[in-house]
Amino acid sequence: MHRVGSAGNNSNSSRPRREKRLTYVLNDVDETKHCAGINCLAVLKSSVADGSDYLFTGSRDGTLKRWGLAEDAATCSATFESHVDWVNDAVLAGENTIVSCSSDTTLKTWNCLSDGICTRTLHQHTDYVTCLAAAEKNSNIVASGGLGGEVFIWDLEAALVHVSKSTDAIEDDSSNGTIASGNCAMPLTSLRPMNSSSNISLNGTQTEGYNPLAAKGHKDSVYALAMNDSGTVLVSGGTEKVVRVWDPRTGSKTMKLRGHTDNIRALLLDSTGRFCLSGSSDSMIRLWDLGQQRCVHSYAVHTDSVWTLASTPTFSHVYSGGRDLSLYLTDLATRESLLLCTEEHPISHLALHDDSIWVATSDSSIHQWPAEGRDPQKVFQRGSSFKAGNLSFTRARAYLEGSAAVPACKEPSLTIPGTPGIVQHEILNNRRQVLTKDTAGSVKLWEITRGIVVEDYGKVSFEEKKEELFEMVSIPGWFTTDTRLGNLSIHLETPQCFTAEMYSADLNIVGVAEDHKINLAEETLKGLMAHWSAKRSNSSGSQASANGDVQSGKDVSARNHSHSRLEVDGAGNRNFVVYPAFEFSTVSPPSIITEGSHGGPWRKKITDLDGTEDEKDIPWWCLDCVLNKSLASKENTKCSFYLHPCEGSSVQVLTQGKLSAPRILRIHKVVNYVLEKMVPDKPLNGEKSDGTLAPGPAVGLSQFPANGVDIFSSTGSKSLQNLKTSIEILCNNQVLSPEMSLATVRAYIWKKPDDLVLNYRLSGFEMLVYGHGDAIFLLVSTTFCNLFFAVAGRDQNYLQLPSKS
Repeated sequence: MHRVGSAGNNSNSSRPRREKRLTYVLNDVDETKHCAGINCLAVLKSSVADGSDYLFTGSRDGTLKRWGLAEDAATCSATFESHVDWVNDAVLAGENTIVSCSSDTTLKTWNCLSDGICTRTLHQHTDYVTCLAAAEKNSNIVASGGLGGEVFIWDLEAALVHVSKSTDAIEDDSSNGTIASGNCAMPLTSLRPMNSSSNISLNGTQTEGYNPLAAKGHKDSVYALAMNDSGTVLVSGGTEKVVRVWDPRTGSKTMKLRGHTDNIRALLLDSTGRFCLSGSSDSMIRLWDLGQQRCVHSYAVHTDSVWTLASTPTFSHVYSGGRDLSLYLTDLATRESLLLCTEEHPISHLALHDDSIWVATSDSSIHQWPAEGRDPQKVFQRGSSFKAGNLSFTRARAYLEGSAAVPACKEPSLTIPGTPGIVQHEILNNRRQVLTKDTAGSVKLWEITRGIVVEDYGKVSFEEKKEELFEMVSIPGWFTTDTRLGNLSIHLETPQCFTAEMYSADLNIVGVAEDHKINLAEETLKGLMAHWSAKRSNSSGSQASANGDVQSGKDVSARNHSHSRLEVDGAGNRNFVVYPAFEFSTVSPPSIITEGSHGGPWRKKITDLDGTEDEKDIPWWCLDCVLNKSLASKENTKCSFYLHPCEGSSVQVLTQGKLSAPRILRIHKVVNYVLEKMVPDKPLNGEKSDGTLAPGPAVGLSQFPANGVDIFSSTGSKSLQNLKTSIEILCNNQVLSPEMSLATVRAYIWKKPDDLVLNYRLSGFEMLVYGHGDAIFLLVSTTFCNLFFAVAGRDQNYLQLPSKS
């Protein structure tokens, strides 16, 4: 599974993992919609009587969105973009803050009512952060759990106070909430796990800096957390199949509850912290009395894993959903249960909102269903209910016997549509286009050097279209890609990304020589950073970091003079030119993802870059390329080969030893080389050898005498062109197309690890050489019905041709 490295992990390395990678994420659809499954929901009730309520959604596309809720509509009013991997959970902390966690191993805090500004990034987890829990009446307390078996309890107010103090005291801060200390990147909040006996308080009065509590005890992954309103009880569950109960004020474990036979995926606590509901992959829901430390009820309503729970405010009824696509309502006292609705995809999260319930699934759309949250007993009047059993097999047996419940609701009352996510992709041989297929079956062709869809084929066969678009060309793989976020993510790593070159003529670039070599990664980076470069030229005043943390004046000064590895050419911006083949859309701009040098991963639209980002944020090799036109060292882009006449050929151009040329060199250039060797000092249409074909270092090419007689002097360039079209280059006895590159010939025709061997011959020519007196006469009779004569002394060695009588 794909994992994204982050700073702040326990490591002796001074740089995060995969620091050299730059990723850009392409998008061609409505940015107000999610393009991947929804993992979490949160409803913010307005504090004003006539104010708008908001729904927050976190998606596998790596973003959160805020939706303004009306009676019959939901409108996207902001996108929160900074996470670089799946958003797994989100909780509200008070009226103005939402906290999210991600598979990028971070937690982020956001201003709920902002335009999507990340206010803090918190590092401590060493693996995916899967779940969060908040204390409704104590907005400062948030707990987080993850795949590393870690559970941390955060005091957000204390962390913010320490952030402010630290940024005033230390200038060498990073862009997204961390402080660089010596050679090791440490989180800004100086996070470190504490043992359960720690007596540190969460009131922000500690003098040695803020330290979150670590609730130690889990030996494996944590999938679910829940906290009561006052923040005095915390429960956790995961792959160990037990419910652990903690005191979040001290981080100490108070009890362990056993009963489930599979992973625990969902937890709820009532407002007092006495009763706990748990949902498990064993398909069971259990009600626990924490005072008695035992399970008091079991509810068998589902036929597969239970992934999410939501309760009414009085904790009298529970809504549950999961892998079986079903949403059930269960009366905890009477055990009466009802199938409220069924979805087309597994249900991942639920959120009650007045008399309705929002349902998130592994699809990118969100549905609202009528739920009668204020009086759930009304729901039972709309459908057939059943008694929940005590054992999971009773419900499964009833389902198999054909007594499955009928949904009370057939259609959702409101749908927030998403867009289809990409689920299949193929990089084409031209290394500039990628073919994709989305969840709706639509096949599209992307041009990744411009970030746009150049062709939408609709619902066609992906495999057939891939075969149709096949080109026999060979270009080095200079990027990798994945579709984990539902979009096309393009990854660039140095120095591999700088290995692919093309001629400007092949990219239809005007204003430069046709044989000018274009480095694909270099020009792509210039296109991506064009907005940043323009902003950088005009930037002044207060600056914000890549993750939204506003810095003090002296911090800005430190950042602006921090190019320790980068010599910036001031003239670079003035001469910044982006070719049309590398211009990215500003309507649906891509987002870039970087891992920086100190601060950990972050993500931003290219049009949101403000010019203050430097080598602490963006990998230094990218900036060096864009600003100084300096490419990191790359592998040899040359191709070595031998050039020999075909067996029995009447033309013998003496080329000894190995030749070397760029891999992108076309075969017609090899034809030119052969022709120039046949006709010394006679360029084709004024063309001169530019050194693209050079002998190997050990052996040179034999030269023809400079005073040889030019056999074409009487016919001009037209006949010379005729001769060019009659020269054939072969490999493995196969005539090569003039437009093939050396790399293509090697990959598809030569197919050997040894050095390439090319042969040449004249097609349609008959040659006669005879002697008379002190002169040698050469008669060339061509299929074009032209006769040429050349006279040279017997001591001249002009063309090595066999004699015919």
